Amino acid sequence: MRAFREAVEALDLDAAEALLAPDVVFTSPIVFKPYTGKPITAAILRAVSGVFEDFRCVREINDVNGRDHALVFTARVGERELSGCDFIHVDENGLIDELTVMVRPLSAAQALAAAMGAQFERIAEEAQARSV
Repeated sequence: MRAFREAVEALDLDAAEALLAPDVVFTSPIVFKPYTGKPITAAILRAVSGVFEDFRCVREINDVNGRDHALVFTARVGERELSGCDFIHVDENGLIDELTVMVRPLSAAQALAAAMGAQFERIAEEAQARSV
């Protein structure tokens, strides 16, 4: 999904948020239960943009029907380099209704979990404010 890739690479998080469906389901690489809704997903995207350093998309994969996409990326969390993939599904309106993120290696996922965990309260507060 070119528009999401360009928004994330440019750190234009308002543009990325505009591409999310109201009922988007975000599946984190570090939390068992998915998050549902645009406010919490947008807050998570904003937080991770501050945690990832040297973020770079290295490949974009799209299905022929245009509803499923994958963005392969690299980034760094502290001293840990990671590679990951955003699996994206869009609804009939072209909005992201499913966003699943996977990262590797385990040590980088653990560093990501610690960095994002430190921001959990702020993420929850931002999501609550956006829900109103």
